[in-house]
Parts: sequence; C-alpha cells; structure tokens
Amino acid sequence: MSTPTTTTIADFAEPAPVPRLERAAAALREHGFAVEILADAAAARSRVRELIPEGASVFTGASETLRLSGIDEDLNAGGRYDAIRPRVLAMDRATEGDGIRRLTSTPDVVVGSVVAITETGSVVVASGSGSQLPAYSGGAGRAIWVVGAQKVVPDLSTAMHRLEEHALPLENERARKVYGVPSAINRLLVMHAEPYPGRVTVLLLREAIGF
Repeated sequence: MSTPTTTTIADFAEPAPVPRLERAAAALREHGFAVEILADAAAARSRVRELIPEGASVFTGASETLRLSGIDEDLNAGGRYDAIRPRVLAMDRATEGDGIRRLTSTPDVVVGSVVAITETGSVVVASGSGSQLPAYSGGAGRAIWVVGAQKVVPDLSTAMHRLEEHALPLENERARKVYGVPSAINRLLVMHAEPYPGRVTVLLLREAIGF
C-alpha cells in the first residue's frame, strides 16, 4: 500500500478543521447515516444519554473514546440500561460462548467508535476479536459511534494508513498493558452506506479524543 503524500503521522492526531468535518458529515448523510457535529466529549456524553431509552440492552465496544469521555461508565455502571459488557465479562467463554455471541451480536443499541471516517462518506472499523462487528454492521437495532475530529481523513487509502501507522501502535500498547498481549488488525469492516437510514448515528466531535 502506498503512503499518502499529503498526510503525515502527526496529522492523524490533530483534529480536522470544521469544513472537513462538514464535508464528511454531508457525505455520510447522503449514504444513510445520521450525523451530528458536537463541540466536545461532554456534549456527546449528554447526547448518548438522550438517544438511548432507559432499560435498553446496550453493548459497548472496547473504546478509548468511550472510556475517556465517561460514556463507558455511564452505560455499563449507571444502572440505567441492560448493560451487556459486564454480563459477558462474567461468563465463561469455554462453556457459554454461544450465549456471549448472541448477546453481543444483537443488542438494542451498540455504542463505540471507529478508526476513521472519510470525506467521501465511508467508515472504517478495525478489530482484534471482531466482537463488536456483527452489532456494528447490522445486528444491533441501533448503533451510535462517538468519533473524534482527528479521525476524519480524505479517503480510504489515508484511512488505512491511519489505521496501520497511527491507531494500531497505540492500541497495541494499550492491549499489552490491559490484556498482556499485543493487538492486531484481524478483522476489518468498511461501511460505504447504511441501508436502513437512521439506524446509525455518528456523533462527530470538533475535538480530538481516543486513538
């Protein structure tokens, strides 16, 4: 894969300017995604609470964006929702694997982030385990993605460069600390459109947060 000449590694940590966010948002809307441009993580935290009805089953993908914003704690420890992640973490993968798979694949709502959004209206998600991908791609009734402004890139080629050269090294470091093992790009999901308009809501922030 050729390295884009107009985007450096340092650029991948910098928030995209508002005109680029607006171009990405417009393209996403044309492709069936609902998009809201918000000021910051605090605004996203409030908006997520408004979007998810009390009592809904909610599965959160492993996400630094959710952790840093406080959204992960709100959804998994607040008692307002039927939180899937704490339930599956308490289950035995060897004997309850089928139950884990069903719970994580078809929640009412899946909440997480993505590795990149292109100004042409595509979304890129990478995963080591793939646990969030069935829900992201269509299994969940609704999906909400909280996305920092630094994740907006011009095109898919740049999105892959961002993933391989920026996001993966940071996630690899996190995984070694938390799980004791390195991360990897084992599964890749690229969504060019959402065939059920409104199922996916992208909360696109004007600040950088997460990887």
